[in-house]
Amino acid sequence: MADFERTRTREREPESETHYDRFIRSRREFEARQSTGPIVIKPSDREYQQTRQGRLLHFLNPMAFKETPLQDWRVFMHDIKTQSGKHRHQGGFVIYVIDGRGYSVVDGERVDWGPGDLLILPIKPGGVEHQHFNLKPGNGCRWIAFNYMPVFDHIGSEFTQMQVAPQYGG
Repeated sequence: MADFERTRTREREPESETHYDRFIRSRREFEARQSTGPIVIKPSDREYQQTRQGRLLHFLNPMAFKETPLQDWRVFMHDIKTQSGKHRHQGGFVIYVIDGRGYSVVDGERVDWGPGDLLILPIKPGGVEHQHFNLKPGNGCRWIAFNYMPVFDHIGSEFTQMQVAPQYGG
């Protein structure tokens, strides 16, 4: 009888998820979200928050709402009671006025607006300092902002809060 040595083989330990595996999983999640995410987002589906900039209601915000499609967009409504905070960033925002009359001070220049107007904050080095005001405090004054985050990130936009909204208590 010949001598031989028996060896026992073990099953391989399950590998931890690799970066490639996470990428594939994230793409599948993205595809599912794009095809099954909500088509209509109602203001009643969201809550207003009092922030340093003012009273905001986010419809799309990739940091807050992971279930929505279009994760590259931030879309929010601003309910301006008296005035917003003042801040600076490189621009790239589109703002559509829903109701009320007001004005914005953009780099020291006053720009008046009303329902149906579209404001465009330009993209420029050093940023655009701006603040928004309700011409008739006590009356409704709302606009909705659209921000495409890949452009915002590409230009290295920063936020500098220069003055907080009067209603902010934090």
